[in-house]
Amino acid sequence: MTMNIYITGVGGQGIGMLSEALIRAADHAGLTVKGVDTHGLAQRGGIVVSHLRIGEDVHSPLIPVGQADIAVALERHEALRALNGSLKDGGTLVWYDTVWQPLEVRVGAAPEVAAETIAQECERRRVKNIRVRVDDLPDTRMQNVALLAAICRDGLIPGVKREHYEAAMEDLMEGKMLEKNRGLFTKLTGTER
Repeated sequence: MTMNIYITGVGGQGIGMLSEALIRAADHAGLTVKGVDTHGLAQRGGIVVSHLRIGEDVHSPLIPVGQADIAVALERHEALRALNGSLKDGGTLVWYDTVWQPLEVRVGAAPEVAAETIAQECERRRVKNIRVRVDDLPDTRMQNVALLAAICRDGLIPGVKREHYEAAMEDLMEGKMLEKNRGLFTKLTGTER
């Protein structure tokens, strides 16, 4: 089995942390995983992407266009872009419903993407649409953990279980940061330690 996971968002949203958490969770589950990130645009609020490929027969971390099994987006415009450019028909879109207006929207050259537009496109392409929104999120920097919880809760990566995601979080965080993020993860997955 090979699984391709495409992650996208706007610089500063925690794409790198989410990517690394998924890589480490897969590794804790004993799976072979390769990944590559783009970081340069993060300082300017530009698009940041990560490619993750899981499987024994994976020789390159780059996902061919239109071949992602799962697209994970931390922003609504990036969700539509990933859906139309990276995700295969019948795949799964997991996205956080927030808007960081891209330049073309801010200057009035393009309309803001509506959640309904994403839902319609998902339906047309038989894509499972997992919209994530936490209204009482204590810190916007935790949106990536909300997506990680949705991936865990829905069992989107075969063989990767809750304890693997938790071990990955423990690898990457400590102290109050770990405590707060673990609390959110537990709340959103409906699990207890």
